[in-house]
Amino acid sequence: MKELVVISGKGGTGKTSIVAAFANLAQNAVFADCDVDAADLHLVLEPRVKQTFDFSGGKQASIIAEKCIGCGKCRQLCRFDAINFNGPANDVVAGTFTVDPISCEGCKVCVQFCPADAIEFNDSINGQWFISDTRFGTMVHARLGIAEENSGKLVTLIRKEAKRIAGEEKKDLLIVDGSPGIGCPVIASIAGADLVLVVTEPTLSGKHDLGRVAELAAGFNIPTLIAINKFDLNPEMSEQIEEDARKHNIKVVGKIRYDKAFTKAQILKCSVTEYTGGAVAEDIKALWRNVTYAF
Repeated sequence: MKELVVISGKGGTGKTSIVAAFANLAQNAVFADCDVDAADLHLVLEPRVKQTFDFSGGKQASIIAEKCIGCGKCRQLCRFDAINFNGPANDVVAGTFTVDPISCEGCKVCVQFCPADAIEFNDSINGQWFISDTRFGTMVHARLGIAEENSGKLVTLIRKEAKRIAGEEKKDLLIVDGSPGIGCPVIASIAGADLVLVVTEPTLSGKHDLGRVAELAAGFNIPTLIAINKFDLNPEMSEQIEEDARKHNIKVVGKIRYDKAFTKAQILKCSVTEYTGGAVAEDIKALWRNVTYAF
């Protein structure tokens, strides 16, 4: 089983639309949406959820009001200003301390030094992840909670489960919709992958961020390919991107023209290759062939 991860240096390059088209073209694949901070592959693939699981990315402190002696040791030691004196009274003191769950970083200092052993340290639920059916096959995806962290840990979990399912279902390929940028979720998306496809666009920011993400993939010694989406909107910039790719020995394996069919397909909740058999669909099919030849 091979693993293809599709990423981009910046958001809005059309990465997820291309992944959805690949899902339509693939014959024997499992899919994973690892863009957990802003997941949207489900909008096109319309997954039917079979199993739902809570995701815990860390732990969080909480003060037991009945046991708190109001000494303030926790607030004194907390470096994140997460302790407040606004809790209810108990049999010992007229007021107790509480933990602000948004400010708490789960460092456990307050738990360690509480003289009354009044602070619990439990798993925090940061989101959910799902195993679903789609019209193209099994999909593993997630929804991270608002302002929650540890997206890299969630990405690792999703990839692990997707690989397990691909093995059980005897699939040939795992297609991963990765995150944009070069941060932790992207690193978690590409580490150990067989092939990375970077989707870029012919803009100055697209060119700049492509260089950063290509350098990141090279640092992991992962074979990397480039696709230029909407290349015809700025042919000169597209040529510059191709020139930069040649200098870094990275092959541009696809150039996709601008077409409003992408937007129309999204509105209808389908991939562009399902929506049309026109020129843009042929561009994507040619890209798909070049990517599969690279394995």
